[in-house]
Amino acid sequence: MKKTKTTSSLKLPFLFDVDKLLHDYSLIVNQHWIPHFNTSGYEGEWKAIPLYTSNGDASNIFAFQNSNNSILETPIMSNCKYFKEVINSFKCPILSARLLRLGVGAEIKPHRDHELGYEDGHFRLHIPIVTNNKVQFILDDERLKMLPGECWYTNVNYTHSVTNKGNEDRIHLVIDAERNEWSDALFFSLAPKESFQPIQEEADSPETIRHILNELKLQNTPASQQLIHEMEQKLLKITSK
Repeated sequence: MKKTKTTSSLKLPFLFDVDKLLHDYSLIVNQHWIPHFNTSGYEGEWKAIPLYTSNGDASNIFAFQNSNNSILETPIMSNCKYFKEVINSFKCPILSARLLRLGVGAEIKPHRDHELGYEDGHFRLHIPIVTNNKVQFILDDERLKMLPGECWYTNVNYTHSVTNKGNEDRIHLVIDAERNEWSDALFFSLAPKESFQPIQEEADSPETIRHILNELKLQNTPASQQLIHEMEQKLLKITSK
């Protein structure tokens, strides 16, 4: 019997209004953009504006939120009616939502995220707002050509990287959500249920985790303290094997 290949990406059947996305983006483009914490993982500018976080904390750009807290809009969202409409179109629990900006000439180095595939019970969506044909998003050795207004699921448990070789910043609305019956019906209408299977884990080296921990400790914010705990647990798991 031929083995079903694990689904690494899906173009979902949504097409959002690009003009409305750009309008809401224009309302917050001059807000404070927070640099991504893992400075060893990229070159150039990679920054975020948090839209939905634990308790609406506007300083928290992390994908994994504190499950003990409510996921709320940050104050930045007060005027962004269309962003709210877009996010509310997903009939499943929202874990986080952020704008991510990859600057001209910037590069996110090849890496894998931790338990962010659909089979893990939660999933990541990308909605491009501003992009160009010289952005290279490589996922599992395949280039994804994501256009403004489209919506893509990406299984970032697979190795992925991004480079922006164009002349304008790349802006994506990135949503992390929790799997439920609504999302199952959607995903399994696009790919076989058996194609959503865990892939073999490639653990980060202890040295990489320690480096990230050191950078997080320098930030000394409530959000970084949360991630420090998670990373320390991951390090303990690896070093105790």
